[in-house]
Amino acid sequence: MNVNYTARNTDITPEIKKYCERRLRSIEKILGYPVKVDVVVTVEKSRYIVEINLQIKGGTLNSVEETHKLSDSLSAAFDHLERRVKKEKEKLVERKRRSSKKRESFPPSSRAQEEERFQEKIVRSQSFSAKPMSVEEALLQFEATKEEAFMFRKLNSEKWGVLYKKKNGNYGLIEPE
Repeated sequence: MNVNYTARNTDITPEIKKYCERRLRSIEKILGYPVKVDVVVTVEKSRYIVEINLQIKGGTLNSVEETHKLSDSLSAAFDHLERRVKKEKEKLVERKRRSSKKRESFPPSSRAQEEERFQEKIVRSQSFSAKPMSVEEALLQFEATKEEAFMFRKLNSEKWGVLYKKKNGNYGLIEPE
């Protein structure tokens, strides 16, 4: 545990240090690893302001409390910090649970099973014409088939073309180079 004490307009007594270290040990038990802490005690008129900055894995937790008694400010700040540490710890545990459930729900599969699933998604269609035809002829045949796309061989060439219906009702033509 690494603790830095800062006092503004006051002194930090050994009793205060002992109390802080006792409360920080309980926070370390909750987290399960050593922490770095900055404890700032400020006195303004008759108010005691205690600020505790706790650096943990993944961020920093802050707690600021202000009362008329130093002991009340310290205990309130540490209580607030302990609640936040417990909450962060629960979040971490819940995240780990969710990730392990995800891994369990998708068991590792063999490559053959993956290829089989991929093949199940491919649906063969006979929506093409092997005989050469013009774009206009292909459009007429495409409208008669009620398919989403129509592949045809272009007239006077060895190239293929694909006609498809757009969302706005027009037709699109794909010509590979």
